[in-house]
Amino acid sequence: MEKLAIKLCMTKDIGVHGNLFGGNMLAWLDEAAATWACSVCKNPNMVTAKIDEMVFERPVKNGDQVIIYGDVKRVGKSSLTVYIEARAKDFYSGNEETVCSTIFIFVRIDSNGKSIPIDDSVREKYAISN
Repeated sequence: MEKLAIKLCMTKDIGVHGNLFGGNMLAWLDEAAATWACSVCKNPNMVTAKIDEMVFERPVKNGDQVIIYGDVKRVGKSSLTVYIEARAKDFYSGNEETVCSTIFIFVRIDSNGKSIPIDDSVREKYAISN
């Protein structure tokens, strides 16, 4: 898996129960995954089409470092399917524990918002993952 982003959970990110608010985590994942999808497809016009089920496996607390990883699972005609995983890192030991994971599907679009094919070079590069 490829490292996509590192975030720091701060007081402003905490919800009423003292943990990272789930909506903030989802925004972090979507931003990291979408930016990466644009890089993978060599095109800035990738939009989030679907996010699969997300299960929060452990809480993220104020001061925790969150590392977001991604892996290309499939390149379709106009879509890119990626597995995204967030892990909390212990600053002292360096150990990482999975916080949550999900599958995102992005679609390449034109200036009118219509889906258009992803370049064959991307499909060829990730053919093993298909």
